[in-house]
Amino acid sequence: MSDLSPHIVRVESPQGPQAQLLGRWGAAELGQRASWRALAVQLREHAAPAGGWDLLSLQWLDHVGAQLLWNHWGQQWPERVLLSDPQRAMLERVAGLTVAPPPPEPWRLSEQVDHLGVLVLHGVDHARHLVQLVGQLSLDLVRLARAPHRGPWRDMSGHVYRMGATALPITALVGFLIGVVLAYLMSLQLRQFGAEAFIVNILGISLIRELGPMLAAILVAGRSGSAITAQIGVMRVTEELDAMRVMGIPHGFRLVLPRTLALALAMPLISVWTTLAALAGGMLAADVAMGISPAYFAQALPAAVKIGNLGLAMAKSVVFGALIALIGCHWGLRVKPNTQSLGEGTTASVVTSITMVIIVDALFAVAFKNLGI
Repeated sequence: MSDLSPHIVRVESPQGPQAQLLGRWGAAELGQRASWRALAVQLREHAAPAGGWDLLSLQWLDHVGAQLLWNHWGQQWPERVLLSDPQRAMLERVAGLTVAPPPPEPWRLSEQVDHLGVLVLHGVDHARHLVQLVGQLSLDLVRLARAPHRGPWRDMSGHVYRMGATALPITALVGFLIGVVLAYLMSLQLRQFGAEAFIVNILGISLIRELGPMLAAILVAGRSGSAITAQIGVMRVTEELDAMRVMGIPHGFRLVLPRTLALALAMPLISVWTTLAALAGGMLAADVAMGISPAYFAQALPAAVKIGNLGLAMAKSVVFGALIALIGCHWGLRVKPNTQSLGEGTTASVVTSITMVIIVDALFAVAFKNLGI
């Protein structure tokens, strides 16, 4: 340690051990990480010396060193301190400019109730807007039925391709891997009881009835739901939505209706595709792990899984698709004309869509618990 580096030595005085400050206590020296760490250790060692503090041997003291020393003293003068008049003036100036942190606000029940009330009002506002979207969608469907030749069919076909056809590779890959993992995990348990043949029942029911539609819906919510919100949100940022309103083009008929119908049509097909990929993965894993041939798997699957499970899965997928599209449009239309709101809306759209998919799937499971079982 050089003589110029800030440090503290212990000296004996008639009153007891005294902390003597040496070196340069300035911004240049204290800005070095090694000097700062070494000085912090020494300050902890000299918390409250009985002989007080001696600052007369300091070569330099500026406001940075004075602030560090004042904070170490607990923002009050120690009982014994030796210092010069300029050093005292520096410390008094630092003490006068030091602002004590405000005390923590006490916990109040009324504030918590107010905060809860604000959250409830936000939730009610979102629910009201979703109900308005559903009502407007119903009116737009009636308008489409009355004049189908004026419907946005080109937009709908484009959305079916972008949301459905382009999602087939990723859904097939994830579904296949999920089927492989489930089959391997099931085989470890079924082999203990000699019930390897029941792997067909377990995979068939779980994949066709629950996991296939829900897995496809979650993937589509993260992929297409966010895209819907981003597309409409960018239209808000670029003022295209305002231009449509000025031109008399309804948002519901041109934006919400095509995306909702397209995703409601594509979602059952994606669900079936994902389920078939998952069954293929489970069939392959069952053949490798338990010796169950694909021929036996395909033969036993229709007897193990009733046709009602497939109908339930298709019906759920239609609801999932329409729900994901409506939630994506809802958050897209509520985006404010700035990029931060666009990012927040896209994130909220994905989280809300996935949460609602799981909730609706649970409601379907409770309502149709005896169907196909």
